[in-house]
Amino acid sequence: MKLLRPTFLLFLFLFSTNNFAQSIIRTTLDPGQLPPPPSNWDKKNRLGFDISEIAFVNWSAGGTSSISGLFKGEFTRTYTKDNHKWANELIVKYGMNKQDGIELRKTDDAMLFNSTYGFRRDTTSNWFYSAKFNFNTQFTNGYSYPNKDVAISKPFAPAYIFLGAGAENSNKQKNRTFYFSPITLKTTLVLDQYLANQGAFGVKKAIYITDPTNPDSKILVEEGEKVKAEFGILFTGYMKSEIFKNIFFENRLNLYTDYLNKFGNVDIDYDTRIDLVVNAYVKANIGVHIVYDDDIKSKKDGIDPATGNKMQITEGPKVQLKQVLGVGLVYAFQ
Repeated sequence: MKLLRPTFLLFLFLFSTNNFAQSIIRTTLDPGQLPPPPSNWDKKNRLGFDISEIAFVNWSAGGTSSISGLFKGEFTRTYTKDNHKWANELIVKYGMNKQDGIELRKTDDAMLFNSTYGFRRDTTSNWFYSAKFNFNTQFTNGYSYPNKDVAISKPFAPAYIFLGAGAENSNKQKNRTFYFSPITLKTTLVLDQYLANQGAFGVKKAIYITDPTNPDSKILVEEGEKVKAEFGILFTGYMKSEIFKNIFFENRLNLYTDYLNKFGNVDIDYDTRIDLVVNAYVKANIGVHIVYDDDIKSKKDGIDPATGNKMQITEGPKVQLKQVLGVGLVYAFQ
């Protein structure tokens, strides 16, 4: 009897230990309980809608009621692994304005896609050997208001493509990126034949000759080209910093000059914005966008002296400026 009791206790201990060990093995090896592996992708999405409105009812001082809306979307995908980095960015904007007694008009229209691949020698360096692709165009026709009979721009008329290789300095902590490429191919697309015949946005315009039977008419000899290729130097810069609490200052700068056509004549695209954050969903912003491109000629409405009909007169290149002030909602997600 004395020998039976220790034997029974030993058997009970071994049986309990075996069951506990099996439970531990089953728990640790169950795939459903394992944590997901870390992803090399960093994803950010942000949607926003700005609105401004003013209304007058029996207002003795006069005024015109109006309402404006601007939709914005920013989407980024960044892949990082060891010494490799692949950053992608898509920005879309579309704005409309409606004034009392005036037709609906477009105020903003842009689609911009950036993709940059970089390789660095070690993980501590901020310098990358990089290749960059950039594409931008618009969604709908653009007009020189109040003239809506003739479009001065259309989707893919123009569209710009930049493709090149160079060096990039990217500092994630300071939220700034600089890129320099001495070998960049710039392609201008004007995929509307009417605009291409006019030589819009720098493409080679159509060739006409005078009709021998009617001196007031012209005969089309050669249609305008829809593609213009350039080869030059590209510099881009991006910086974003918090200048005061909940006030962010963002800058984007693109500079390009062509080796073969007027080298030193620089195309400038500068976009700056100040964001005033109220909370996670409400934000006010002030922005200025400046563009200068020697190939983009300004236009104005005029009268054809021969026929007396309305026409658009092409003038020289000018500095383009757009100023934006808006308050709206922002929704960020991953």
